[in-house]
Amino acid sequence: MIRLLVGVLVFVLKTVYRDRPIPRFYVLETVARIPYFSYLSVLHFYETLGFWRRADWLKVHFAESWNELHHLLIMEALGGDKKWIDRFLARHVALLYYWIVVALYVVSPRSAYHFMELVEQEAFQTYNSFLHDHAEELKGQPAPQIAVSYYRDGDLYMFDEFQSARVPEERRPAVDNLYDVFVNIRDDEMEHVKTMVACQSLEAQANLSPHSSTLIAES
Repeated sequence: MIRLLVGVLVFVLKTVYRDRPIPRFYVLETVARIPYFSYLSVLHFYETLGFWRRADWLKVHFAESWNELHHLLIMEALGGDKKWIDRFLARHVALLYYWIVVALYVVSPRSAYHFMELVEQEAFQTYNSFLHDHAEELKGQPAPQIAVSYYRDGDLYMFDEFQSARVPEERRPAVDNLYDVFVNIRDDEMEHVKTMVACQSLEAQANLSPHSSTLIAES
């Protein structure tokens, strides 16, 4: 079931958007935000009912959605959302996947996290291939202002927060041109993979946030 969901998404992106990489990335990033919303919705619901509270997980999943939002804003700045059909497809697929992941998360949180692990792995490979094929072209183009604001001038606490496998402030990426921007997005996707793997581990349930782990280590 999980691999089927991922396979359908990958098939649509590679078939419909084979020769249109930026709109493909726009659709990918629109959908990639959604599972984090699903996790947050279910976690808030459980907390409201008094089942259990996972403040660390809420914080990290919000930071993940914040990261994916900025990927999406970058793709919009590059013109990925210009055609209405791309916006229509992205939003309707996102709506469908929201409810699927909500149901999956209620039944099996580990399976829901494994689903997103596979999606993020596919995103990493997609961006890596794009960088390999268009390196010189990208190096000659400026970074969009939204990318500079996020990776250099923005709320870097939020940037650190979604990277559960790293010590805060360890990663400060360059953002001098469009090539750097896509390198950063690609590397973000791998950090999401690591966080999704951590979410599937029972040992990670106490402290998922890298900031919480740092505070505990220093206390």
